[in-house]
Formats: sequence, structure tokens, C-alpha cells
Amino acid sequence: MQNRDELLTALTEISTAQAAGDELMRSVKALAGAPWELLRNSPRRLARLATFLPSNNLLYSYVLFGVVPSLYTDEIRLRPSARVARAALAVHEILGPPLRRLGAGRIVMTPCTQREFLADCARSDAVVFTGRPENGAAVAARLPAGTLLLSFGSGPNPVVVGPDADPDTVCRAVLDARLHNSGQDCLCTDLVLVHRSQVRALVPRLADALAGIRVGDRRDPATRVAPLVYPDAVEDAAAFLATHREFTVRGGRTDLARHTVEPTLLHLPWQEDFHPPEFFSPVVLTMAYDAPGQVDRWLRSAEETARGMYVSVFGEPALAGRSRIATSVVCEERVTFDVEDGNRPFGGYGPLAGNVRRHGIVTGRPLLLSAEAGPSTAGPGVGPRSRGRTGS
Repeated sequence: MQNRDELLTALTEISTAQAAGDELMRSVKALAGAPWELLRNSPRRLARLATFLPSNNLLYSYVLFGVVPSLYTDEIRLRPSARVARAALAVHEILGPPLRRLGAGRIVMTPCTQREFLADCARSDAVVFTGRPENGAAVAARLPAGTLLLSFGSGPNPVVVGPDADPDTVCRAVLDARLHNSGQDCLCTDLVLVHRSQVRALVPRLADALAGIRVGDRRDPATRVAPLVYPDAVEDAAAFLATHREFTVRGGRTDLARHTVEPTLLHLPWQEDFHPPEFFSPVVLTMAYDAPGQVDRWLRSAEETARGMYVSVFGEPALAGRSRIATSVVCEERVTFDVEDGNRPFGGYGPLAGNVRRHGIVTGRPLLLSAEAGPSTAGPGVGPRSRGRTGS
């Protein structure tokens, strides 16, 4: 990719070098897959798309919700998160000129308040929102009924470690799923459900592995955990760790002034009514279970049905062979980062994890803009007017 070094410099303002490199490769893959995606979904021509960009994955989101839709949209307006506006604008300034030379649809990035951007949204055929569900609902309330709205949220993305799992394989997978960009990604795993027979094998492995994690400057390619971008993520982690201090196996220290959370491991006994927060930090949380029915019931609880996204299953025969459990899409012997594909629908069926709103009807399901704008799904108000991708 041209401008690779410039892009990596911009991205490492908020991402580790490892995460930025991964994001660059995923962006190239999404661009390469765009012709197949559009051929498969045949999206209608849109006059305008408005997107609330997330505060992470800046390049990947720019590609998914800017570059690819520009192939079937006349004008795209992007609002960067105020927290990372400088880095987002840097990405736009790097990619904007070559995109204009290619003749893609007009892409405009506008740092502004949410209230100001809503005026653009109200005049758009489609809107993409990435962020908290309650904020997405507030945006929906301000849009015309015919506007297509895709709201990308998040979920706990649990990993299930069954009696037949290989502890070494699972240890690596859990760290990959939890520590990506220091844990600052909606695909990161917030809870690891471990069969009791595996606790003595897995928990010490995780503790030892976390002790060896490289903590440092996010621009250093060897760094896996860096200072967090968001002070409130440090505050939330500190509050959770203080409340659950008795369950700490390793780590547990936080520094609000330096925005750091030490790579930490906690192990909880089974609690059917426990539902983890979105940590957005390097906190690994395990919880023991005795029978697969407990996991199944937990995934079918009202809380988890609402935010069902992905569930990764390793070595648990009772949960294998399913495409989904309740609203969570099953990733068998894989974690979320292994299955995520920018040219395919993203997420699960939990309405808080992701939903599409069309004419007042809200449906939780995996989302892909080109598919939702396709001829078989588009309703009145979606499609061409007079002609003149992420999540968070």
C-alpha cells in the first residue's frame, strides 16, 4: 500500500504498532474484496451516507465506511470521534488525494458536534453509527423514518474452554483475543468460561504468559500493552479491580496519571448472574463452570441475548457444531479476530451488539452496509434520489 509509513505513524497515535500493522493488512484485504462484495450484494446507488466513525480502527473504519461505500455513493460525510480527531484527519489527508484521483464518490470528513452532524444525517439516505447503544437510540430518534440506520455496538465475546481443549492453544488464543491493541477493541474477549477440569492447567498458564507481556511505548513493535487512549477506560478498570480484588491472580495495578492498566488476571467462581463490563483494557477474566448447560443458560439470559455478538468455543463437544447459541454467533476453535471479514456481515444477533433500523423497525443481526443497501432489502427512502464499515 502506498503511504504505508505515513499511515502507520498516524495510527500509532492511538494503536500499538502490532495492532496498526494488523489494521493495515485488514484494510488492504477489505479493499481487495470490495469488487466481490459489491457483485454479491448489488447495493443501490446512494446519494449520501453519513457515518459516525469509532474512536479506534481509524483506517479500517475509513475503508469500510468511506472508501468501499464510495463505489456506490455520491457523497460520504464522516464525523471523527472528538477523542481521536487529529489521528482520523491525518488518515483522511493521506488517503483523500489518491481517492479523488481514482474518481471515487466524494468523501468529506467533518470534525463537529454530534448535534451539528445530525443535520447531515437527516439529509442522508443511510447513516452508520458506532458507539454506545443509548447514543445510537438518540440518533435514531432524530432521523426521518425512511433513513436506513446501521448501529454497531459491542458484546462480551466470551471464550468457552471445554474439557477437550488444549491449554497451550487456548492460552495463546485468549491473549490474542484479549490483548489486541491493549484490549481496546470491541472484538476483544471480556470473559473466559473455563470448565473446572481445565482450571488448574489454564489459569497458571495465563498468569505466567501475562507476566511476560511487553509493556511500553505503543510505537515499539515489541510492545503488546501500552498506555490506554481513554482515561475513563483506566478509571473503569480500576473500579472493577478494586471491587473484585479478592479474585486477582496476577497484576491488578492501575495508574490514572499514566493511563496504564497492568496486564491482569482474575478468576471467579461460577456466577450465573454475572455479566462482565466491556473492559477496553488488558484485563483477563476467567470464570469456572461445571457443565455446558450452565454456559448455554448464561448465553440465553436476557442480558446476554440483548448483547450477543460472538462466542468462541474450544474443546466443548456439547456446544460444538452450532452456527449460533441464542443471539451469539459461534466461532468454533477460533477467536473473533480469526473470523472477522470486512466484506461480510459483522457481529451477532443481539440488538445491543448491532442492529439495523428501517421505517421504525429495529432488527438485531450481523451488519454489512452494502447488504443492507441491496435491492432485496431496501425500502422507500433507501436508494437513488436525484443525482447531483466499523465498528467501534
